[in-house]
Amino acid sequence: MLKKLSSKFLANEKSFSGKSYLCESGRAVWMNREYKKFADEAYIKNVIAHRAINMISSSAASIPLKLYSGENVLHTHQVLKLLSKPNPTQSGKEFLESIYSYRQISGNAFILVICGSNNQPAELYSLRPDRVSIVSDSNLLPKAYSYKVGKQVIEYPVDPITGRSQILHIKNFHPLSDWYGLSSIEAAAYSIDQHNQAGEWNQALLQNGARPSGAIIVDTDGGRDRLTELQYSELKSMIDAIFSGPRNAGRPIILEGGLDWKEMSLSPKDMDFIESKHSSARDIALALGVPPQLLGIPGDNTYSNLQEARLALWEQTILPMAENVIEALSNWLLPFYSSNLSLACDIDNISALSARREEVWNRVENCSFLTINEKRASVGLGPIANGDILR
Repeated sequence: MLKKLSSKFLANEKSFSGKSYLCESGRAVWMNREYKKFADEAYIKNVIAHRAINMISSSAASIPLKLYSGENVLHTHQVLKLLSKPNPTQSGKEFLESIYSYRQISGNAFILVICGSNNQPAELYSLRPDRVSIVSDSNLLPKAYSYKVGKQVIEYPVDPITGRSQILHIKNFHPLSDWYGLSSIEAAAYSIDQHNQAGEWNQALLQNGARPSGAIIVDTDGGRDRLTELQYSELKSMIDAIFSGPRNAGRPIILEGGLDWKEMSLSPKDMDFIESKHSSARDIALALGVPPQLLGIPGDNTYSNLQEARLALWEQTILPMAENVIEALSNWLLPFYSSNLSLACDIDNISALSARREEVWNRVENCSFLTINEKRASVGLGPIANGDILR
C-alpha cells in the first residue's frame, strides 16, 4: 500500500522511497484522548451510540454523487471509477462509510491517496485515526502526517505553500485544538458511561434473581463462635457455585446449626434503572444528532411522526456531514485531474427527501408570479422554448 510518493509533492522536500521519512524539525502532536476507548465503549459496547453512528454513516455513504465539468454532468470518468472501487479491499460505499464512522468516533478522518505511474490517483485508503499523528510546524499548516503501524513509521510531508499532501485530513471543529477535531463521543462520554453501567448493573441483578435474595446470619447468642475464615470462604464459594445465577433461581438452600436466612429486597425506587437508561440514551442521541424516536427511545416525541424525525435527521445531521466530506474530497482529489472538475452530492436522488421535494414542487407550481423557466430554474431544471412568459 505504501508506494512511492508522487513527485508532485516533492518540489521542496527530500525524496521518499517508501521507508520512514523523519522531519528534521517539528514534533508529533498526539491526540489527548483514547480513540480505542471511544471505539470500544461507544461503538462496540453501547447499542445506542452504535446504532446512531451506523445509521448516519450508512445513510451518508448511500448518497449518490455527481461529477461536474463546469456546469455539465459527467457520467463516466476516472474519478467516478476510483470512487466506486477505491482499493482492492473496499467498495465505494464501504470506503465512505468508514470515513463517516471514523469522523464521528474520533472527530477526525484521514484519507491516503496512492498515485500510479502517471501521477494520477490509483487507490484511496481510509486510515485509522489513532495511527495518524500530525507533525506540527511554526505556521498554521502541519509539516507532515505521521502514520504508525507497529514499529513502522512513515511520514507524508505537507507542501508548505499549498498545504497539499498525500493525506487528506477531515475534522470536526474543536475550540481547544489547533490540529484535531472534537469527537461526538467525547461530548457524550458521561452519558455513554452511565448507559453502559446501568446495563451492567441490571445484568448483575438479573444474574442474582433481580434482587439481593437475602443474608445468611450466624446466631452467636447460643455461645457459638463466629465463622472462621475457612468456614466463611467455603460457605461463600458454595453459594456462588450452587445458589447464584438465573439457572439456580428458586433453589432451596440448606443451612446447618447456627445459620439463619433473612429475606431481603430492594425498593421499587432503587430498582428503577430503566428511566435512568432512557435519559442517558436521549443524551447520547442528542450528541450524535439523531432524533431519539428513530432509535426506539421512549419518552421523547419531539416530532409528530417518524417521517418528520427522519427528515430532520437527514437535513440537520446526515446532509451537512456528507456535503462537508464530499466538498473536502473534491477540493483535494480533483486537482489531480483538472481544475474544472467538481464533485457534489446528488440530493435529488435521495428517497428520504422525496416528501420535502414534493412540497417544494407544489409550492413552485402554484406561484402565479413566476414564469415557467423561473419555476424550472428554482427546482434545478433547464429552460425550455417559450418558457419566459407568465401562464
